[in-house]
Amino acid sequence: MYAKFASVGAYVPKKKVTNFDLEKIVDTSDEWITKRTGIKERYFVEDEVTSDLATKAGEIAIKRAGLKSSDIDMVILATITPDYFAMPSTACVVAENLGIKAPAFDISAACTGFIYALAQAKAFIESGMNKNILIIGAEALSKIIDFKDRTTCVIFGDGAGAAVISATKNRDEAILDIDINADGSYQDYLITPGRGVKYGCDTENIYLQMKGNETFKVAVKTLSQSVRDILDRNGMTSDNIEWFIPHQANYRIIDAVARAIKMPAEKSVLTVSKYGNTSSASIPMAINDMYEEGRLKKGDMMLLDAFGGGFTWGSALVPFGGE
Repeated sequence: MYAKFASVGAYVPKKKVTNFDLEKIVDTSDEWITKRTGIKERYFVEDEVTSDLATKAGEIAIKRAGLKSSDIDMVILATITPDYFAMPSTACVVAENLGIKAPAFDISAACTGFIYALAQAKAFIESGMNKNILIIGAEALSKIIDFKDRTTCVIFGDGAGAAVISATKNRDEAILDIDINADGSYQDYLITPGRGVKYGCDTENIYLQMKGNETFKVAVKTLSQSVRDILDRNGMTSDNIEWFIPHQANYRIIDAVARAIKMPAEKSVLTVSKYGNTSSASIPMAINDMYEEGRLKKGDMMLLDAFGGGFTWGSALVPFGGE
């Protein structure tokens, strides 16, 4: 039995926040943000939480897969902004919202979360334990950023992306390969130190903190190597890839990695300008944009890659199996 990427769905909250909006609350400018990140706008939640975003994205993905909630036999949700600190998991909340009675759990792998969830879903299905798994990347990052810190508050946005991973006997439509890894020696480069058991609730230190320049250097080097490894392992080059869909961290990282792996610009999918960095949600949101624009066709080989706090990283070779 194989696992295929059967469908995709996404959702963003209604509140659009442009660079010009941020100019009013922090010492920054549209020119400064655009030059350094490629971001022009992003979306922030108002009266919604992570589970609301995830529920709406999941609902779309299930419908597009031609399934009902009762067909879903597992929910895996990747997030660093869960509804609750400890329990219940946001996945359990989403499963209840969707009427799914099945195993449900969260994973925390930061921006690589969707690829980690994809790897788990693939393994569960190939083992024969499951037939249809809903995986979701969902974030309400506006709740953990410091709007006095212009180096981080301009980067992140809120949103959710989901996919149904289903069992198939057709090897041609199967997820080809996934490469995931981590290195905890860089844990203080991207961190929310005031949230957790280690430091308690430090109200002076609760926001996301990032060593931007250091993170950029490690990200480009690590992602480039991960992509080379997975392509070499499968005897492939950029010629075999229809779409390079990276985590939408910022334009400079995406461009540097694409050039390092000799990926043609026309194959690189860029959505960072309109959504910002939505962490675990960014890859499925980008896939969804391609799908809704009619550019993503059944059988198209997608090369996914992501890098996030931990550090975690991963790449995947995934043919699109939706209609």
